Parts: sequence; structure tokens; C-alpha cells
Amino acid sequence: MIDFTKIDYLKDGNKRQKRAFEVLTQYKILERLQPYSPVLAGTIPIEIDIEGSDLDIICEVDLRFEEDFLDDIMFSKLIPFEADVKVENVWVNGERSIVLNFMLEEFPIEIFGQNIPVIQQNAYRHMIAEYRILKEKGEEFKQKIIELKKQGIKTEPAFGMLMHLENPYEDLLKL
Repeated sequence: MIDFTKIDYLKDGNKRQKRAFEVLTQYKILERLQPYSPVLAGTIPIEIDIEGSDLDIICEVDLRFEEDFLDDIMFSKLIPFEADVKVENVWVNGERSIVLNFMLEEFPIEIFGQNIPVIQQNAYRHMIAEYRILKEKGEEFKQKIIELKKQGIKTEPAFGMLMHLENPYEDLLKL
């Protein structure tokens, strides 16, 4: 299985994965986020992204020190000076979280911080479950997921539709 905690696998991926690797490397995104154990999650790593899909970077952040996290991001010049940054505090599965969104080259970037180790966060766990399902079910299934996503259906609900899952967000975590 691919080690999704590093981005080296993107170098040998499809065109969009290679481009994501270039951008993440050029701007030293993961390097600058290193104190927060960053991991690229979502659809691009597992090749079910569509046009406009973002680079989801999940981080472990002690939100008691949220301002330190935001300062680290801003002062490390992780985000280009001219970028329009949207910062939100949200609750996800009962956990307070912080979300930053901005554009970097052609990619929308989402940095998601939660006070949970990244490999225990739902974004990572969903991605791993989806990756395993895609490997098991093959290319035709993968293309059906992509088609549903192009119709505006989010990733987990698309898996849920094709797999007849009652609650895809929870059921995928059980797989």
C-alpha cells in the first residue's frame, strides 16, 4: 500500500498528481507545516479528483494554541502575500477544528487542523478506506465515482450510493 504520510508517490502519479507534487514542493508547504504532522488527504492522492478539487492538508493542531498555528503559517510565508485567505473555526464530529482556504497556483488549498493525530482524523481514515475499496473494485467502479463527483455529489456519498451504505461517513470508517 502507498505510504500516504509522505508525498513521494505523487511524483509517479497522473498529470495532476505530478503537478500537485511540484506545487507542494516548490512552496515547501509540508515542510513548513512539519511541526503539525501534515498529510495530504482527499481525492487527489487516490486519483478520484475532478476539476476544481482541492489539495486537502490535514494537520494535528492543539487549538489551545491556535494563534501560534496561524502565526506559524503566516510568518513562514506558506501562504503567498497576495492570497485571499479564509479562516474558519468549525466543529467536526464534536471536535473543534480550524480550516484555512486559499489558492496556490491553480490549486485551491485547504489546511485543516484538529487536535487529533492525523492518521486518526476522519479525512485520513476515509481516504484509506476509499483507496482500499477502489483497489478491490477496480477501474469501472472508480470511473463511476468520478462521474458522480462530476454531477456534484461529494466523495463519501458517492461511495455510499454505489455501495448501498446507509450512512457513508460512518460506514466507511468501519471498513
